[in-house]
Amino acid sequence: MAQSDDHQNCRYEEEFIVNHRATKLFTCRWLPVNQEPKALIFICHGYAMECSISMRGTGEQLARAGFEVHGLDYEGHGKSSGLQGYIPNFDNIVDDCSDYFTSVCERAENKQKKRFLLGESMGGAVALLLHRKDPVFWDGAVLVAPMCKIAEEIKPHPIVVNFLRKLANIIPTWRITPTQDIVDVAVKSPELREEIRSNPYCYKGRPRLKTAVELLQVSLDIEENLDKVSLPFLIVHGEEDKVTDPSVSKLLHESASSKDKTLKLYPGMWHALTSGEPPENIELVFSNIVAWLDERSITINIDSEMALKSKQDQQFSLSQD
Repeated sequence: MAQSDDHQNCRYEEEFIVNHRATKLFTCRWLPVNQEPKALIFICHGYAMECSISMRGTGEQLARAGFEVHGLDYEGHGKSSGLQGYIPNFDNIVDDCSDYFTSVCERAENKQKKRFLLGESMGGAVALLLHRKDPVFWDGAVLVAPMCKIAEEIKPHPIVVNFLRKLANIIPTWRITPTQDIVDVAVKSPELREEIRSNPYCYKGRPRLKTAVELLQVSLDIEENLDKVSLPFLIVHGEEDKVTDPSVSKLLHESASSKDKTLKLYPGMWHALTSGEPPENIELVFSNIVAWLDERSITINIDSEMALKSKQDQQFSLSQD
């Protein structure tokens, strides 16, 4: 495992692993310095993005707030192997995340720690599918502009979609899906827009045909199964988002069977809430995310301590008898 120097009260480490399909995958983590982590957070990045650079701000912010943060670049994304920007099967992404995240949770030092998912955009869909795969495993999720439905503004016409579905079986990797530049409509800050464009690990071409079909099918599947969401969650979504539809985040909040669910909509904000807005907006979003995580981590820790104390009291009572 490669390790960097401590940076602003957090430590960064990275490592390559190999999945069951013999694909080399990049993983990384941010650790709080000089304190026991409050909980584990597993980040699921968006389409064409990656963890170590484009989600570095998220990792550092949460680690400085006392959380241990783990990330994985999907196959075909970031520093992982595979054709860049190509998603032949969305289930592979979910399975890879599930296998790796679960392996981290099962380490001896982590078995008692609570575990949360944080998914951005397409990563929100990954997080919801991870929850569906094992409904009681995760203690909660933060969904940042989740891909529950692709916004109509960037979705091709239904006739075009049907044509693309058929074509994807013949030329799945071709980059001919008609769509506007996502970076232009997702990232408000011109400086941060340029940072993404200069990041060699971010995919910048048109969506590959099979990738576009997979994303569309997954968004339709999630939209049709919003009532199956049962874990505690926080949704943060910009009201001016032109990439994923904020109205479906409202519908998720209304439809989910979760007892603990929170929706925060931000007037005037775009899609990239944690990395593409002016600093004051990013700070506001992170303050809401950290407050939500803190409240649930503290409550969970108190409950665990009370359960442990009750067990110790029972053992003491038995020993007295």
